[in-house]
Amino acid sequence: MAEDNPKQPSEAEEADITAAVAAAMAAATGEGEEPIEASTESADAAPQDLEAELAAAQDAALRAQADAMNVQRRSEQEIDKARKFALERFCGDLLGVVDNLERAMESSSDAGGDAALIEGIELTHKGFMDVLTKYGVVPVDPMGEPYDPETAQAMSMVEQPDAEPNTVVAVMQKGYTLNGRLLRPAMVMVSKAASGQ
Repeated sequence: MAEDNPKQPSEAEEADITAAVAAAMAAATGEGEEPIEASTESADAAPQDLEAELAAAQDAALRAQADAMNVQRRSEQEIDKARKFALERFCGDLLGVVDNLERAMESSSDAGGDAALIEGIELTHKGFMDVLTKYGVVPVDPMGEPYDPETAQAMSMVEQPDAEPNTVVAVMQKGYTLNGRLLRPAMVMVSKAASGQ
């Protein structure tokens, strides 16, 4: 009969089909729980992996944002510093002009020069100093103060009985600061203790 109807399955094929149906039924009724648990564990692990990746990405984003803020802050500080001290060399060169104006005022008043000329030099000096002060240049005149090597340069030491040792007794050239930074130290004479003491 099997030869008459080629569509009829053989006994071996029927056994294979029966085994496949039984396996499908067993899977459907829950007899194959181990593979389902394994897939559940991997499904539980996937959200944990995703959460870890999310936390790492958020951390990286926060670090990148902090780095960007630090770069911006550092750039602003450098620009501010450059703005403050851009005039340093220029102002340093102008200090020689201020010194010459001060010498001219001293010599004119000592020699009894023309009053109008002296007044003109004084007004020029005052205007010059006003402009320098406007841009942050401030004179350092340590006369009568204790000697400070940070702002003054001792040119010589002299015995001065009426002054405390290590006190500035004469200023040969004023010093200047630009926005708190020393532009030029003052050149001074410093008192020392009398040699007989």
